[in-house]
Amino acid sequence: MSKRKVANANALLVRALRTHQGDRYPVYSFFMPGGDVARIADISRIERENGRALRGFQRREIRAHVKNIAQYLDHINVLFPNAIILALSSDVRFTPSRGPKPAGLVDIAQSGTLRIPLRDEGERVAWIVDGQQRSLALSKSRNQKMPVPVVGFVSDNVTIQREQFILVNKAKPLPGRLINELLPATSGVLFPRELTERRIPSQLCDMLNQDAASPFFGLIRRPSATKNKRKAVITDTAVIEMIKHSIRNPLGALAPFKTVGDSSADLKGMYRALLGFWGAVRVVFKDAWGLPPARSRLMHSAGIQAMGVLMDKVLSRHDGASEPWPAVRRDLKRIAPYCHWTSGRWESLGLDWNEVQNLQHHIRGLADTLVRIYATRASR
Repeated sequence: MSKRKVANANALLVRALRTHQGDRYPVYSFFMPGGDVARIADISRIERENGRALRGFQRREIRAHVKNIAQYLDHINVLFPNAIILALSSDVRFTPSRGPKPAGLVDIAQSGTLRIPLRDEGERVAWIVDGQQRSLALSKSRNQKMPVPVVGFVSDNVTIQREQFILVNKAKPLPGRLINELLPATSGVLFPRELTERRIPSQLCDMLNQDAASPFFGLIRRPSATKNKRKAVITDTAVIEMIKHSIRNPLGALAPFKTVGDSSADLKGMYRALLGFWGAVRVVFKDAWGLPPARSRLMHSAGIQAMGVLMDKVLSRHDGASEPWPAVRRDLKRIAPYCHWTSGRWESLGLDWNEVQNLQHHIRGLADTLVRIYATRASR
């Protein structure tokens, strides 16, 4: 076997494009099998050497996040164009391709072959600057041969590597509310389970906000809203959390309509239940409905979520009835005198009506109070 073949056996060769940035930094762009990223690159964990000098820059593995990505990658036909950014040692070697250049070529990069030596962990010639969770997921996925894009810049200087890590990661992640609103407009077939579970409540939230027959019609504030902002007094997060809790709770009003481990829930059944209960709420508490949260705590995030807990109790009592909504309205009328949405004081909470905030202990306390009132006044 020739020396050249032996040398290449200890290296990974990829087709690459080379350009330069900042006059002195070679930058390469190439594709490689996802499972090979872990063969060429180390993860430089942040730590203190002897308790003093700072080493590395990467945070710890987020196992749940890695697991979700790996589950997504395990599907056969997936799109994964997110580039992994590497810092490359000067030990990599680039051999330009030969041949004529076509007329009109934007000559900003040169094609060729990049040789990346393969070494043991801790001595590798590349370090992950951005994409460590994705790289770990790729190493754990069954889809090891999936081609992934990689961008690598050459620098042995850990300070430069750390600077790039900060610059790449300083941008804020997508806001949760924006993701929630985008989810209903996707198929969601290949989404990780966590996103699939968020998609259904967001889809129901859209339906409630856009249906003229819905008590929530035009009242829910979503990130895309540009019109009627004054009318939209309820945050979409409150409605989504209310729906999510009812779906996840085994005794929740919406739980019977879901399909375990699947996104094919009975949305029509869920929507009918939501329309029926909240339609009754609007009728019974008409003086508190549709007002800004500062004037009505029923429209507040705490009120929406607490009433969602009550919804589970009320609808479970009338489960099986062909037309439960007159009975639901009667139940709500019995508890109405003891509710303080726009005035008065929740004595059991020790709070005036407008002191209730979007805090977990306030939400739990308000929900417990409503359920207790219902148990003593309406459900006998």
